[in-house]
Amino acid sequence: MFTLNALPPQLSPGLVEKLIRAEPATIGHFRDWGFMDPAIKAMQQDVRIAGPAVTVHQPGVDGTIIGYALGQLRPGDVLVVDRCGDTRHAGFGGVVAYAAKVARLAGVIIDGMVADIGEIRRYGVPVWCRGVSSITTKRIGLGGSFCIPVACGGVAVRPGDVVIADECGVVVMDPADAEAAADRAIAMQDAEVKTRARLDAGEKLPDISGANKVLEEALAKQRG
Repeated sequence: MFTLNALPPQLSPGLVEKLIRAEPATIGHFRDWGFMDPAIKAMQQDVRIAGPAVTVHQPGVDGTIIGYALGQLRPGDVLVVDRCGDTRHAGFGGVVAYAAKVARLAGVIIDGMVADIGEIRRYGVPVWCRGVSSITTKRIGLGGSFCIPVACGGVAVRPGDVVIADECGVVVMDPADAEAAADRAIAMQDAEVKTRARLDAGEKLPDISGANKVLEEALAKQRG
């Protein structure tokens, strides 16, 4: 059985530009939710993407729904694929990656395997996945879903959710929360420039960060 729904709204170029500046590892300093399993890794170096999630539920060995999705996706979309626990069959490979390149996707997040990793890297398509396999899915028309809520890397992902991903990982956020989170992360990253300057001037990190103060307070409580 197939389920085909409409695409979610796209993000404004200005918001995407801001989101790309926000590092997932910085967001991880103040949020504990929305982060995918670290086993889902970037297949390229020095990459960061941001965009709206366009979701696919792709069970078993049938790759038909991926082919459909590549005919619907828009520039800047992030394809998020729920492989339903299959870590044997690659659901994404060379020709599909080339189609993603031509469609100008922001990137692809797959809770599963990919094939043709050399081609994927050569085409410059940012991909996050669990690994590589030479056994692929087939177009056999059994079923799949497009633009429904899915699970990817242990995170619930809805069509239109904001995805930010880089080499440190993938974070998914409600669009209503994303800009505020990005602003906070960017401010923290900008503050690190001043911290590095203070370290260069001879200050110690635990004094700058407040770790020494927290430790002193904890020790005082221990002493009673």
